[in-house]
Amino acid sequence: MNIDFKDLALFIQIAEAPSLTQGARRSFMSPAAASARIKALESELKTQLLYRDSRGVGLTEGGRRLLTHARLIMRQLGYLRTEFDDYGADVSGHIRIFANTTAVSEFLPQVLAGYLATYPGVTIDLQERHSPDIVRAVLDGSTDMGITAGPVSAKDLEIMHFSTDRLVLVLPLGHSLEAEKAVRFEEVIRYPQIGLQAGSTLHEFLREQARHVGHTLAWRIQVSSFESVCRMVEAGVGVGVIPESAALRHQQMLSISVRQLDEAWAVRERSIVVREFDALPGCVKALISILRPAG
Repeated sequence: MNIDFKDLALFIQIAEAPSLTQGARRSFMSPAAASARIKALESELKTQLLYRDSRGVGLTEGGRRLLTHARLIMRQLGYLRTEFDDYGADVSGHIRIFANTTAVSEFLPQVLAGYLATYPGVTIDLQERHSPDIVRAVLDGSTDMGITAGPVSAKDLEIMHFSTDRLVLVLPLGHSLEAEKAVRFEEVIRYPQIGLQAGSTLHEFLREQARHVGHTLAWRIQVSSFESVCRMVEAGVGVGVIPESAALRHQQMLSISVRQLDEAWAVRERSIVVREFDALPGCVKALISILRPAG
């Protein structure tokens, strides 16, 4: 089998566009040249990779399989280049990280700031994703590493636990639930909710927990940060469920109360998820070595 790395890179660009013209443009070639290369790739693999119509292109089953392999191959090729870079694997490279809401907004910014200052040759692409999407992305090679909260179970992945946090209830002073040491989520649901914007991992997680007990959360307002949640709570707008680390930090500056949630799912294990630790370049291993004690 004779497959060119450039053809795999082109195929990935087209699959992610998803348009042959846009993929060709991203690969700095003409649509005609891109089409010819894809047809040659299909001939080499003896299978159709793309459905073509006036609206663009779509992946066949064979195309979806190739995309998974192509991403892994190109990412491993990138690792190989980094390993033999003049600066060495530990001081240069590009890292893509998919992480949940808490990681992106709470502890990662500080950790990454220190890491990037120490390794000026490294660049990072950090994206917020839901935990199931993070696991899939690590499996198919779309990301170098993932950071999740809650249980993770997946074959062919290495899962490294590095810290524990819990979700807590944030209340305005004098609220009727303030007298409770721990509160059931079914009690919390009765009050107007302040939460993060739709699409955040925590927003979707809480919606799912409400569905499990046969309720729908009544959002009074949705904001962009845990600090905004706490400020709205302080103003008496409603109640909020956020990570304990964020709640205790903001409690030092704001007039709010923090109460435990009497739910098993409130305790959340944080994990670093990778496909194969030993195959990672040094710059990724160095970041993981910093993240684990920092958690």
